[in-house]
Amino acid sequence: MSVKKQSLFDQIGGLAVLDQVHKIFYDKLYAHEWLGQFFIGHDQTSIERRQSMFMAEKMGGAVQYFGKAPTMAHRHMFITQELFDLRHDLLKQSLVEAEVSDELARKWLAIDYAFHKIIVKDSIASFYSKSFRFEKRVIIPRPPIIVKAN
Repeated sequence: MSVKKQSLFDQIGGLAVLDQVHKIFYDKLYAHEWLGQFFIGHDQTSIERRQSMFMAEKMGGAVQYFGKAPTMAHRHMFITQELFDLRHDLLKQSLVEAEVSDELARKWLAIDYAFHKIIVKDSIASFYSKSFRFEKRVIIPRPPIIVKAN
């Protein structure tokens, strides 16, 4: 008799832990000077829940995600590697704050990073060459770095 391997979803602690991490994570995203601008006008609780359902499905949970695929959800947003890395670092911080073990956090982050190729845009020129007939493009410039003199 073979023993079924426990899914990453179950190892992490199910939806309760995903919801906890995503609450911490989206609090950070919404508060971030640059990343937060992508979320203006979007309900944080709804986004947190959709992200939990999405990751639950990707982690092998008996959950079905019915939202947009990452390609469709982000196609109208100019997301650079720098933005993606900032976001990924905030997720790492959130996993630490939620006390997810290093091993499980690495697995979670690997799943998250796997979507980088379909979310990150290579250049503004290639982004503009895409057709978004009925969608407004979202391009948020990097805020200026303000250096305070002592």
